[in-house]
Amino acid sequence: MEKEIKKSSLSVSENGIEKKISPKRLEVLKTYKIYIGGQFPRTESGRYYVAVNAAGKQLANVCLSSRKDFRDAVVSARNAFAGWSERAAFNRGQILYRMAEMLEGRKIQFTDELMQQDVPKAKAEKEVNLAIDRLIYYAGWCDKYQQVFSAVNPVATSHFNFSVPEPTGVVSIIAPQEDGLLGLISVVAPVIAGGNTCIVLASGSKPLCAVTFAEVINSSDVPGGVVNILTGKVSELSSWFVSHMDVNATIYCEKDSTVQKMMQDKAALNVKRVIFYDKINWNTDEGQSPYLIMDTQEIKTTWHPIEHIAGSGGGY
Repeated sequence: MEKEIKKSSLSVSENGIEKKISPKRLEVLKTYKIYIGGQFPRTESGRYYVAVNAAGKQLANVCLSSRKDFRDAVVSARNAFAGWSERAAFNRGQILYRMAEMLEGRKIQFTDELMQQDVPKAKAEKEVNLAIDRLIYYAGWCDKYQQVFSAVNPVATSHFNFSVPEPTGVVSIIAPQEDGLLGLISVVAPVIAGGNTCIVLASGSKPLCAVTFAEVINSSDVPGGVVNILTGKVSELSSWFVSHMDVNATIYCEKDSTVQKMMQDKAALNVKRVIFYDKINWNTDEGQSPYLIMDTQEIKTTWHPIEHIAGSGGGY
């Protein structure tokens, strides 16, 4: 009885070398780069980590940012501050609204990325919709919070006395680490609505939406350097976020009391403001408020001399 000859699984390539055909193609993971000064560089350290979901599936290669990346981001934010803070408040509102428009156009992509990072579909869709609405909310406040929080003060001299809010400058932000999109947008939007520039450390465990949001920012008329987004470890970067002497305020959104104490101590070096958002539920109405804009504003008081008239006996 003749033996059955099995078909070989080997094939011959063009250079004559025999090789086995792989039953499954190797998936090429996207490299999610950082965002500094309107550009998408790789981290100067050359380090990266692989983001995985709860099932252990590899999702992407993500840059592991260094102290040098943060310093570069601070320089970009400082250079962008003058132009951004001097823009008309109405124009800043237009730009935030444009960000919402671009996010609306990419809802499917953001929803998919959240689902890859273990967020159920219904919750992912709700989070993306809330993120869009939150940008529109702060776009509306850009030219209104000044009227609400400014004042004409009574004084006992021949002066008008005005108090008005002004942006504090460069703000470093450590975003909520268990929230891939909504928490990030909820802390960035009030900072830039008030005319500040910022450097954000995105979630280390759910970084995909943060870097994709940088692509939205890049195509939304936001000047380079106004928002800078880094990915990496809070344990490595938190001390530099608060100790850099050209950072005017720091926002920290986690509950680690040790890190909070460290930040308060290091902030004393140049008397910068440290703000903790460790008790806010970003999925509710408490996650949006004009008071969040005021957290990174300074109050400037101006005295303007006037002539007493009428009852004081003076006149023109």
